Amino acid sequence: MVQLTAYLDTIRNAVAEVNVQTAFRQAQAGSLLLDVRESDEVKSGSPKQAVRVAKGMLEMKITDLVSAGDQPIYVLCASGKRSLIAAYNLQQMGFTNVFSVRGGFTDWKKQELPFEMPHYLNEADVERYKRHLLIPEVGTEGQIRLLNSRVLVVGAGGIGSPVAWYLAAAGIGHLGLVDNDIVDATNLQRQILHTEDSVGTPKVDSAKKRLQALNSGITIRTYNERLRPDNVESILAGYDLVLDGTDNFTTRYLINDACVKLSIPNVHGSVYRFEGQVSTFWPAHSDTAPCYRCLYESPAPADWSPSCAEVGVLGVLPGLVGMICATEAIKILLGAGDTLVGRILAINALDWDFTLYNINRNPTCRHCACQDPVLYPAYEEYNEYCTL
Repeated sequence: MVQLTAYLDTIRNAVAEVNVQTAFRQAQAGSLLLDVRESDEVKSGSPKQAVRVAKGMLEMKITDLVSAGDQPIYVLCASGKRSLIAAYNLQQMGFTNVFSVRGGFTDWKKQELPFEMPHYLNEADVERYKRHLLIPEVGTEGQIRLLNSRVLVVGAGGIGSPVAWYLAAAGIGHLGLVDNDIVDATNLQRQILHTEDSVGTPKVDSAKKRLQALNSGITIRTYNERLRPDNVESILAGYDLVLDGTDNFTTRYLINDACVKLSIPNVHGSVYRFEGQVSTFWPAHSDTAPCYRCLYESPAPADWSPSCAEVGVLGVLPGLVGMICATEAIKILLGAGDTLVGRILAINALDWDFTLYNINRNPTCRHCACQDPVLYPAYEEYNEYCTL
């Protein structure tokens, strides 16, 4: 103990210490706050802004967390001893703007600064999502983020089936399913959530049964109703992401307009025979990100849009498009990689042609341009028919 005390006294000459109030203010301003306690300690609480990295892994992970060597870093432990050593080690690695938080999390709680009780993976989760945990872009933190996510899938049909299937498998903690249709024998050619035994039952009930059998650890809420102007906001509110797998203008435009108003990312997929399209409409993401109306301002005339029953669709195409939509949704929830915001992926499976097109926000779009919810355009309803 005498040796440790002497060592800490030596380090204090090299590492600047700050109190918890200063660390809190700096974290609020955007500085990096590192909680270097072990995971069993963090279970009792951790600052909301903190990035949690156990001290033993800090040197290996720090380069993934810090963009520049002079970025301000505030290191916190339980009482301020381990944070001194960790901060000193970071200095030896070349980080020049490192501080140790005096008093650590003990003082943080005494000062009644905000903290949260982080979620952790139990043993069953670690075993189930083991392959995810090995991916640097996912890892433990990413999997916890997925388990805490809420995704609404509109349409439990051709596209919604693979989307919901893979999101449930990936561990999206709360899935919402919207569909007011019943399972028909003609659905079984492409809608993989349903079976022959499901024919004649509500699609959301059939889907929930199979998804719950796949992953009993997630919550699934069903909405056996059609989205309408009078219910769309109450259903969408509280979800982190909406996935549009519908095939009619009424719902497609309604989803877009509500997502724009509520600032929710809208992952959109559509299919036609051998062709498909995928994009993410999320105007809140940036000043240039478009919405669906920036691409298609209003529905095409009915006689330009033959019914799906009239033109057909290759059964595997919704599966291909749905898996791309599910991948896009997971990337957005993780904050990983490039997304399809501002781009549309056009797929022609007959020629195996995958083409990315850039799409821009329409500066005259009434929905994107509206910043005041009170002045937001009223929701519209259109005749239901399939779109190209």
